[in-house]
Amino acid sequence: MSRRKKFIFISVILALGLLAVCVWRYAPFSNANHVAPAKSLPAVSVAVATSGSISRTIDLDGTVEAAKIARMSSPAEGPVLNCQTIVREGDHVNKGQMIVCIGRDKTINAQLAAAQSDLIREKAELDRVTELVKNGAIPGDQLEIARARHENVKAQLARIEESQKDYSITAPWGGVVSRVMVLEGDYVAPRTPLIEIFDPASLVARFAVPEADSQSVEIGKAVSVKLDAYPEKNFQARIVRIYPKLDPGTRTRIIEAVLTEKVAMMPGLFARIKMAVQTHENTVLVPAGAVIVTAAGDRLVYVIGEGKAAARKVSTGIEAGSIIEILSGVKPGEQIVVAGNEKLKDGMAVKMMEKQGEPNIKTDAVKPATAPGEGTSK
Repeated sequence: MSRRKKFIFISVILALGLLAVCVWRYAPFSNANHVAPAKSLPAVSVAVATSGSISRTIDLDGTVEAAKIARMSSPAEGPVLNCQTIVREGDHVNKGQMIVCIGRDKTINAQLAAAQSDLIREKAELDRVTELVKNGAIPGDQLEIARARHENVKAQLARIEESQKDYSITAPWGGVVSRVMVLEGDYVAPRTPLIEIFDPASLVARFAVPEADSQSVEIGKAVSVKLDAYPEKNFQARIVRIYPKLDPGTRTRIIEAVLTEKVAMMPGLFARIKMAVQTHENTVLVPAGAVIVTAAGDRLVYVIGEGKAAARKVSTGIEAGSIIEILSGVKPGEQIVVAGNEKLKDGMAVKMMEKQGEPNIKTDAVKPATAPGEGTSK
Protein backbone atom coordinates (compact mmCIF):
# COMPACT_ATOMS: atom_id res chain seq x y z
CA MET A 1 0.00 0.00 0.00
CA SER A 2 1.36 3.30 -0.97
CA ARG A 3 2.15 5.95 1.57
CA ARG A 4 -0.63 8.18 0.25
CA LYS A 5 -3.28 5.46 0.62
CA LYS A 6 -2.04 4.62 4.08
CA PHE A 7 -2.40 8.28 5.12
CA ILE A 8 -5.95 8.48 3.80
CA PHE A 9 -6.92 5.24 5.57
CA ILE A 10 -5.61 6.45 8.93
CA SER A 11 -7.38 9.82 8.53
CA VAL A 12 -10.69 8.11 7.85
CA ILE A 13 -10.26 5.87 10.91
CA LEU A 14 -9.52 8.90 13.10
CA ALA A 15 -12.50 10.81 11.74
CA LEU A 16 -14.85 7.92 12.40
CA GLY A 17 -13.52 7.59 15.94
CA LEU A 18 -14.00 11.29 16.61
CA LEU A 19 -17.52 11.10 15.24
CA ALA A 20 -18.35 8.17 17.49
CA VAL A 21 -17.08 10.03 20.54
CA CYS A 22 -19.22 13.07 19.68
CA VAL A 23 -22.30 10.96 19.14
CA TRP A 24 -21.79 9.21 22.45
CA ARG A 25 -21.14 12.51 24.28
CA TYR A 26 -24.04 14.62 22.98
CA ALA A 27 -26.73 12.14 22.00
CA PRO A 28 -29.85 12.04 24.31
CA PHE A 29 -29.50 9.52 27.08
CA SER A 30 -31.86 6.63 26.49
CA ASN A 31 -32.67 4.11 29.16
CA ALA A 32 -35.77 2.04 29.28
CA ASN A 33 -35.65 2.00 33.08
CA HIS A 34 -35.31 5.83 33.44
CA VAL A 35 -38.43 7.77 34.78
CA ALA A 36 -38.67 11.57 34.33
CA PRO A 37 -39.06 13.52 37.60
CA ALA A 38 -42.67 14.37 38.52
CA LYS A 39 -43.84 17.96 37.94
CA SER A 40 -44.19 19.92 41.26
CA LEU A 41 -47.73 20.66 42.48
CA PRO A 42 -48.93 24.25 43.07
CA ALA A 43 -48.90 25.24 46.74
CA VAL A 44 -52.00 26.87 48.19
CA SER A 45 -53.12 28.20 51.57
CA VAL A 46 -56.56 27.26 52.82
CA ALA A 47 -59.07 28.44 55.43
CA VAL A 48 -62.21 26.88 56.81
CA ALA A 49 -65.56 28.44 55.92
CA THR A 50 -67.43 29.29 59.09
CA SER A 51 -70.90 30.38 60.16
CA GLY A 52 -71.51 33.68 61.94
CA SER A 53 -73.01 37.15 61.68
CA ILE A 54 -71.79 40.07 59.60
CA SER A 55 -72.91 43.68 59.26
CA ARG A 56 -72.72 46.32 56.58
CA THR A 57 -71.71 49.62 58.13
CA ILE A 58 -71.58 53.17 56.83
CA ASP A 59 -69.26 55.98 57.91
CA LEU A 60 -70.85 59.40 58.37
CA ASP A 61 -69.69 62.85 59.41
CA GLY A 62 -71.52 64.79 62.10
CA THR A 63 -71.27 67.64 64.58
CA VAL A 64 -71.78 67.96 68.31
CA GLU A 65 -74.67 70.36 68.82
CA ALA A 66 -76.91 71.46 71.67
CA ALA A 67 -80.51 70.30 71.39
CA LYS A 68 -81.66 72.88 73.97
CA ILE A 69 -80.83 76.46 73.01
CA ALA A 70 -82.39 79.79 74.06
CA ARG A 71 -81.91 82.82 71.81
CA MET A 72 -83.27 85.78 73.73
CA SER A 73 -84.29 89.02 72.07
CA SER A 74 -85.21 92.41 73.48
CA PRO A 75 -88.96 92.79 74.13
CA ALA A 76 -88.56 96.53 74.79
CA GLU A 77 -86.72 99.53 73.40
CA GLY A 78 -83.85 101.28 75.11
CA PRO A 79 -80.14 101.18 75.96
CA VAL A 80 -78.40 98.08 77.33
CA LEU A 81 -77.37 98.63 80.95
CA ASN A 82 -74.93 96.90 83.29
CA CYS A 83 -76.91 94.40 85.37
CA GLN A 84 -74.57 94.14 88.36
CA THR A 85 -72.37 91.61 86.52
CA ILE A 86 -71.65 91.61 82.80
CA VAL A 87 -72.47 88.28 81.17
CA ARG A 88 -69.85 87.03 78.71
CA GLU A 89 -69.39 83.98 76.50
CA GLY A 90 -68.61 80.90 78.56
CA ASP A 91 -70.34 82.13 81.71
CA HIS A 92 -72.61 79.68 83.53
CA VAL A 93 -76.00 81.18 84.42
CA ASN A 94 -78.75 79.89 86.70
CA LYS A 95 -82.48 79.81 86.11
CA GLY A 96 -83.97 83.26 86.77
CA GLN A 97 -80.60 85.02 86.81
CA MET A 98 -80.74 88.51 85.30
CA ILE A 99 -78.46 88.63 82.28
CA VAL A 100 -79.45 91.84 80.39
CA CYS A 101 -81.11 95.08 81.51
CA ILE A 102 -82.82 97.53 79.16
CA GLY A 103 -83.01 101.19 80.29
CA ARG A 104 -85.84 103.73 79.89
CA ASP A 105 -88.17 101.95 82.29
CA LYS A 106 -89.17 105.05 84.25
CA THR A 107 -92.50 105.33 82.46
CA ILE A 108 -93.44 101.73 83.13
CA ASN A 109 -92.38 102.09 86.76
CA ALA A 110 -94.65 105.13 87.15
CA GLN A 111 -97.53 103.25 85.56
CA LEU A 112 -96.91 100.36 87.92
CA ALA A 113 -97.03 102.62 90.99
CA ALA A 114 -100.25 104.24 89.79
CA ALA A 115 -101.88 100.86 89.11
CA GLN A 116 -100.93 99.61 92.55
CA SER A 117 -102.55 102.70 94.14
CA ASP A 118 -105.68 102.23 92.02
CA LEU A 119 -105.92 98.60 93.12
CA ILE A 120 -105.71 99.58 96.79
CA ARG A 121 -108.44 102.20 96.30
CA GLU A 122 -110.73 99.85 94.36
CA LYS A 123 -110.24 97.14 96.95
CA ALA A 124 -111.34 99.53 99.72
CA GLU A 125 -114.34 100.62 97.64
CA LEU A 126 -115.31 96.99 97.00
CA ASP A 127 -115.21 96.27 100.74
CA ARG A 128 -117.35 99.38 101.49
CA VAL A 129 -119.97 98.51 98.86
CA THR A 130 -120.09 94.92 100.05
CA GLU A 131 -120.87 96.05 103.58
CA LEU A 132 -123.58 98.49 102.43
CA VAL A 133 -125.28 95.87 100.29
CA LYS A 134 -125.18 93.42 103.18
CA ASN A 135 -126.96 96.03 105.39
CA GLY A 136 -129.51 96.78 102.65
CA ALA A 137 -128.40 100.39 102.34
CA ILE A 138 -127.84 100.17 98.57
CA PRO A 139 -129.12 97.82 95.90
CA GLY A 140 -127.22 94.62 95.10
CA ASP A 141 -126.28 95.66 91.54
CA GLN A 142 -123.87 98.23 93.00
CA LEU A 143 -121.79 95.38 94.37
CA GLU A 144 -121.39 93.90 90.88
CA ILE A 145 -120.25 97.25 89.52
CA ALA A 146 -117.68 97.66 92.30
CA ARG A 147 -116.42 94.09 91.81
CA ALA A 148 -116.02 94.65 88.04
CA ARG A 149 -114.03 97.86 88.58
CA HIS A 150 -111.77 96.03 91.07
CA GLU A 151 -111.09 93.18 88.64
CA ASN A 152 -110.37 95.63 85.81
CA VAL A 153 -107.72 97.47 87.86
CA LYS A 154 -106.26 94.13 88.95
CA ALA A 155 -105.88 93.01 85.32
CA GLN A 156 -104.33 96.33 84.35
CA LEU A 157 -101.76 95.95 87.13
CA ALA A 158 -100.87 92.45 85.88
CA ARG A 159 -100.27 93.77 82.34
CA ILE A 160 -98.00 96.53 83.64
CA GLU A 161 -96.04 94.07 85.76
CA GLU A 162 -95.48 91.89 82.70
CA SER A 163 -94.37 94.92 80.70
CA GLN A 164 -91.93 95.84 83.46
CA LYS A 165 -90.26 92.44 83.05
CA ASP A 166 -89.52 93.33 79.43
CA TYR A 167 -86.74 95.57 80.70
CA SER A 168 -85.02 92.79 82.67
CA ILE A 169 -84.13 89.66 80.69
CA THR A 170 -83.49 86.58 82.83
CA ALA A 171 -82.24 83.08 82.03
CA PRO A 172 -85.14 80.66 81.41
CA TRP A 173 -83.03 77.75 82.73
CA GLY A 174 -79.50 77.03 83.82
CA GLY A 175 -76.94 76.87 81.03
CA VAL A 176 -73.84 78.33 79.42
CA VAL A 177 -73.67 81.60 77.50
CA SER A 178 -72.56 80.83 73.97
CA ARG A 179 -73.07 84.24 72.31
CA VAL A 180 -73.45 87.83 73.47
CA MET A 181 -74.68 89.98 70.58
CA VAL A 182 -74.83 93.38 72.30
CA LEU A 183 -72.55 95.54 74.40
CA GLU A 184 -73.32 97.77 77.34
CA GLY A 185 -74.62 101.08 76.03
CA ASP A 186 -76.00 99.70 72.76
CA TYR A 187 -79.46 101.02 71.94
CA VAL A 188 -81.75 98.16 70.97
CA ALA A 189 -85.19 98.01 69.43
CA PRO A 190 -87.82 95.37 70.20
CA ARG A 191 -86.93 91.87 68.92
CA THR A 192 -83.21 92.68 68.71
CA PRO A 193 -81.16 89.48 69.44
CA LEU A 194 -79.30 89.83 72.73
CA ILE A 195 -78.01 86.60 74.29
CA GLU A 196 -77.78 82.91 73.35
CA ILE A 197 -77.39 80.18 75.96
CA PHE A 198 -77.34 76.40 75.69
CA ASP A 199 -77.85 73.52 78.07
CA PRO A 200 -74.63 71.44 78.21
CA ALA A 201 -76.65 68.40 79.26
CA SER A 202 -78.44 68.47 75.90
CA LEU A 203 -75.35 67.99 73.70
CA VAL A 204 -75.88 65.38 70.99
CA ALA A 205 -74.01 64.08 67.95
CA ARG A 206 -76.11 65.20 65.00
CA PHE A 207 -75.53 63.62 61.59
CA ALA A 208 -77.30 62.98 58.27
CA VAL A 209 -78.09 59.52 56.88
CA PRO A 210 -78.45 59.12 53.08
CA GLU A 211 -81.90 58.38 51.72
CA ALA A 212 -80.94 54.80 50.74
CA ASP A 213 -80.27 53.93 54.40
CA SER A 214 -82.73 56.30 56.04
CA GLN A 215 -85.19 53.51 56.85
CA SER A 216 -82.54 51.38 58.56
CA VAL A 217 -82.33 53.58 61.68
CA GLU A 218 -84.45 53.29 64.80
CA ILE A 219 -84.61 54.82 68.26
CA GLY A 220 -82.17 53.13 70.64
CA LYS A 221 -79.91 51.78 67.87
CA ALA A 222 -76.24 51.64 68.88
CA VAL A 223 -73.64 53.61 66.93
CA SER A 224 -69.95 54.32 67.33
CA VAL A 225 -68.79 57.93 67.61
CA LYS A 226 -65.22 59.15 67.27
CA LEU A 227 -64.40 62.76 68.16
CA ASP A 228 -61.40 64.54 66.69
CA ALA A 229 -60.90 66.07 70.14
CA TYR A 230 -60.28 62.52 71.45
CA PRO A 231 -58.52 60.84 68.49
CA GLU A 232 -57.47 57.72 70.41
CA LYS A 233 -60.92 56.71 71.65
CA ASN A 234 -64.20 55.43 70.24
CA PHE A 235 -67.37 56.30 72.15
CA GLN A 236 -70.55 54.28 72.29
CA ALA A 237 -73.78 56.16 71.61
CA ARG A 238 -77.45 55.45 70.99
CA ILE A 239 -79.92 57.14 68.68
CA VAL A 240 -82.44 59.27 70.58
CA ARG A 241 -84.12 61.26 67.81
CA ILE A 242 -84.97 60.66 64.14
CA TYR A 243 -86.25 63.60 62.10
CA PRO A 244 -89.55 62.76 60.39
CA LYS A 245 -88.64 63.82 56.86
CA LEU A 246 -85.73 64.07 54.44
CA ASP A 247 -83.90 67.29 53.75
CA PRO A 248 -85.09 68.16 50.21
CA GLY A 249 -81.74 69.69 49.31
CA THR A 250 -79.41 66.87 50.37
CA ARG A 251 -81.88 63.95 50.39
CA THR A 252 -80.70 62.97 53.86
CA ARG A 253 -82.39 62.34 57.19
CA ILE A 254 -81.14 64.04 60.34
CA ILE A 255 -80.34 61.76 63.28
CA GLU A 256 -79.33 62.62 66.85
CA ALA A 257 -77.35 60.29 69.11
CA VAL A 258 -76.36 60.64 72.78
CA LEU A 259 -73.07 59.30 74.12
CA THR A 260 -73.57 56.60 76.74
CA GLU A 261 -70.59 57.80 78.79
CA LYS A 262 -69.81 61.21 80.22
CA VAL A 263 -67.18 63.18 78.32
CA ALA A 264 -66.36 66.88 78.21
CA MET A 265 -67.77 68.25 74.96
CA MET A 266 -68.73 71.58 73.42
CA PRO A 267 -70.91 72.58 70.48
CA GLY A 268 -69.13 72.44 67.14
CA LEU A 269 -66.92 69.38 67.75
CA PHE A 270 -66.45 67.25 64.63
CA ALA A 271 -67.81 63.73 65.02
CA ARG A 272 -67.24 60.61 62.90
CA ILE A 273 -70.06 58.11 63.15
CA LYS A 274 -70.01 54.42 62.24
CA MET A 275 -73.42 52.79 62.05
CA ALA A 276 -74.53 49.29 61.09
CA VAL A 277 -77.37 49.44 58.58
CA GLN A 278 -77.69 45.75 57.65
CA THR A 279 -76.92 42.61 59.66
CA HIS A 280 -77.10 38.95 58.59
CA GLU A 281 -77.03 36.24 61.25
CA ASN A 282 -75.94 32.59 60.88
CA THR A 283 -74.49 33.07 57.41
CA VAL A 284 -71.42 31.51 55.73
CA LEU A 285 -68.28 33.63 56.05
CA VAL A 286 -64.93 33.28 54.26
CA PRO A 287 -61.89 35.54 53.81
CA ALA A 288 -62.44 38.00 50.98
CA GLY A 289 -59.26 36.79 49.25
CA ALA A 290 -60.93 33.43 48.57
CA VAL A 291 -63.33 34.95 46.02
CA ILE A 292 -62.09 35.38 42.44
CA VAL A 293 -63.96 37.44 39.85
CA THR A 294 -63.66 36.06 36.32
CA ALA A 295 -63.55 38.06 33.10
CA ALA A 296 -67.20 37.17 32.56
CA GLY A 297 -68.11 38.61 35.95
CA ASP A 298 -68.67 35.28 37.69
CA ARG A 299 -67.48 34.81 41.26
CA LEU A 300 -65.55 31.65 42.03
CA VAL A 301 -63.97 29.96 45.00
CA TYR A 302 -61.79 26.83 45.01
CA VAL A 303 -62.86 24.14 47.46
CA ILE A 304 -60.28 21.50 48.43
CA GLY A 305 -61.32 17.87 48.31
CA GLU A 306 -59.13 14.74 48.02
CA GLY A 307 -56.08 16.85 47.28
CA LYS A 308 -57.70 18.67 44.35
CA ALA A 309 -59.14 22.16 43.91
CA ALA A 310 -62.72 22.25 42.65
CA ALA A 311 -64.00 25.54 41.21
CA ARG A 312 -67.44 26.61 42.42
CA LYS A 313 -69.58 29.52 41.42
CA VAL A 314 -70.79 31.48 44.43
CA SER A 315 -73.06 34.41 45.15
CA THR A 316 -71.85 36.89 47.74
CA GLY A 317 -73.54 39.29 50.11
CA ILE A 318 -72.08 41.71 52.65
CA GLU A 319 -68.36 42.40 52.54
CA ALA A 320 -66.90 43.84 55.73
CA GLY A 321 -63.17 44.43 55.88
CA SER A 322 -61.40 41.15 55.08
CA ILE A 323 -64.52 39.01 55.46
CA ILE A 324 -67.18 38.31 52.84
CA GLU A 325 -70.55 36.60 53.10
CA ILE A 326 -71.28 33.60 50.85
CA LEU A 327 -74.97 33.29 50.06
CA SER A 328 -74.68 30.08 48.03
CA GLY A 329 -72.01 27.67 46.80
CA VAL A 330 -70.10 26.96 50.02
CA LYS A 331 -71.05 25.25 53.26
CA PRO A 332 -69.58 25.82 56.73
CA GLY A 333 -66.59 23.57 57.45
CA GLU A 334 -65.36 23.29 53.85
CA GLN A 335 -61.73 24.11 53.09
CA ILE A 336 -61.39 27.15 50.85
CA VAL A 337 -58.27 28.29 48.98
CA VAL A 338 -57.37 31.79 50.15
CA ALA A 339 -53.88 32.17 48.66
CA GLY A 340 -52.33 30.70 45.53
CA ASN A 341 -55.65 30.54 43.68
CA GLU A 342 -54.69 32.95 40.89
CA LYS A 343 -53.64 30.25 38.37
CA LEU A 344 -55.68 27.31 39.58
CA LYS A 345 -57.96 25.34 37.30
CA ASP A 346 -60.91 23.14 38.11
CA GLY A 347 -59.76 19.69 39.23
CA MET A 348 -56.09 20.60 39.52
CA ALA A 349 -54.09 18.69 42.13
CA VAL A 350 -52.59 21.00 44.74
CA LYS A 351 -50.25 20.92 47.70
CA MET A 352 -51.77 22.49 50.79
CA MET A 353 -49.70 24.74 53.01
CA GLU A 354 -50.58 25.41 56.63
CA LYS A 355 -54.29 25.92 57.31
CA GLN A 356 -55.19 29.50 58.25
CA GLY A 357 -58.19 28.53 60.36
CA GLU A 358 -61.48 30.36 60.60
CA PRO A 359 -61.93 33.94 59.40
CA ASN A 360 -61.07 36.51 62.03
CA ILE A 361 -64.42 38.06 62.84
CA LYS A 362 -64.79 40.67 65.53
CA THR A 363 -66.97 43.59 66.48
CA ASP A 364 -65.95 47.14 65.69
CA ALA A 365 -67.85 49.26 68.23
CA VAL A 366 -71.16 48.76 66.47
CA LYS A 367 -73.47 46.16 67.95
CA PRO A 368 -74.74 43.70 66.96
CA ALA A 369 -72.27 43.94 64.08
CA THR A 370 -69.58 41.28 64.13
CA ALA A 371 -67.27 42.33 61.33
CA PRO A 372 -65.17 45.48 61.22
CA GLY A 373 -64.86 48.04 58.50
CA GLU A 374 -67.22 49.59 56.01
CA GLY A 375 -69.16 46.91 54.20
CA THR A 376 -70.80 46.93 50.80
CA SER A 377 -73.62 44.73 49.66
CA LYS A 378 -72.97 42.83 46.48
